[in-house]
Amino acid sequence: MVKLLLILLVGLVFESTGVILLKKGMMHVGDVNGYAAADLFRLARAGVTNPQILLGVFFEALFFACLLILMSRSDISFLWPLTALSFVFATFAAIWFLGENVSVVRWIGVILIMIGAAFISYSQHVKDKPAPPPAQSSGADK
Repeated sequence: MVKLLLILLVGLVFESTGVILLKKGMMHVGDVNGYAAADLFRLARAGVTNPQILLGVFFEALFFACLLILMSRSDISFLWPLTALSFVFATFAAIWFLGENVSVVRWIGVILIMIGAAFISYSQHVKDKPAPPPAQSSGADK
């Protein structure tokens, strides 16, 4: 279980790094004003030529690789809720690297996500405990 949580932690760092790099790249690209073909083409061209966007996509791909490894080794009902911790990581990354201000309501949401992740992790810990061996009757009972 510790190995899976370590892979998840590394994956979440990759995912948060990717999100921050994508945001920084989009700050250079500028606003997307519409959904016309010309706007989408400009966005695609800017995306494939912007180093931060390309690096962001690379880190998102690393996260995806970690996710695939985790999916092959654990229950989705355990794994997928824990990926919500990416919101916690991204919130801290946005504060540190983008200078964003986070409201009290958002912090409450982050705390609720962390509580939910703790419940999910605890439920897996309880599930993984081996059942006690059945009591053996002594020969005197016969």
